[in-house]
Amino acid sequence: MAGRWWNGIWGRLGRRDVWLTREVRWKVIARAGDAETGRVLRWDFDTEPEALAMIQRLLAADAGGSWRKQDGDAASSPPQ
Repeated sequence: MAGRWWNGIWGRLGRRDVWLTREVRWKVIARAGDAETGRVLRWDFDTEPEALAMIQRLLAADAGGSWRKQDGDAASSPPQ
């Protein structure tokens, strides 16, 4: 996994997660809700900058919570 962001809200209605993965192509996965009942959307990109641009759009579009990167560093911020 190349990156993960979480909006900091617990619970199945308000929680939002976004992942950045790389297989052959860059893949962005966004989930609204919890792991059991959440709605999942996926996008594939040829380059990392295109994938990061989608992540920026996803994080900017959601007004709830306080997004933070999930990499073990609680002070991390979303990609610029």
